[in-house]
Amino acid sequence: MKRRIIAYALVMSLVPVTGALAHGDEDRGKKEERSADGHATPLGKPGDPGKVDRTVTVAMNDTMRFLPDSIRVKRGETIRFIVRNDGKVKHEMVLGTIKELKEHAESMRKFPEMEHADPNQVSVEPGRTGELVWQFAKEGTFDFACLVPGHFEAGMVGKIRVGH
Repeated sequence: MKRRIIAYALVMSLVPVTGALAHGDEDRGKKEERSADGHATPLGKPGDPGKVDRTVTVAMNDTMRFLPDSIRVKRGETIRFIVRNDGKVKHEMVLGTIKELKEHAESMRKFPEMEHADPNQVSVEPGRTGELVWQFAKEGTFDFACLVPGHFEAGMVGKIRVGH
């Protein structure tokens, strides 16, 4: 009987820990699922690097701005973004709806060391260049932002207008 009580106490003491671990794994699965599906649904999908229609260079800098901060594309067009970091700190370009970007920025504030490699984003170290290839499937206005903690809040955002 005493062993059973000790075993029960031990199991119960682990429940909060395993629950927290399961929750973290559950969120991670949803994030990956959302990256593959959620980001692709409103914006389009990762583009085929062999079928690029046009290349757009986007510069990022430590004034917390993108140049250009407004880009026009045609529905169905595959764009190769050449993303250049002219600053002295890490920056990134993340495509999404403003709602998704705000949610992601909040997560980045809570977990600043969080690394991510979603198909709709590119992180670029200072003085380096990255690449993002995306096919835009739906007309509308979408957003991009730098989600390094504090950068989004400082106004490091831009717009992509997808038309016909």
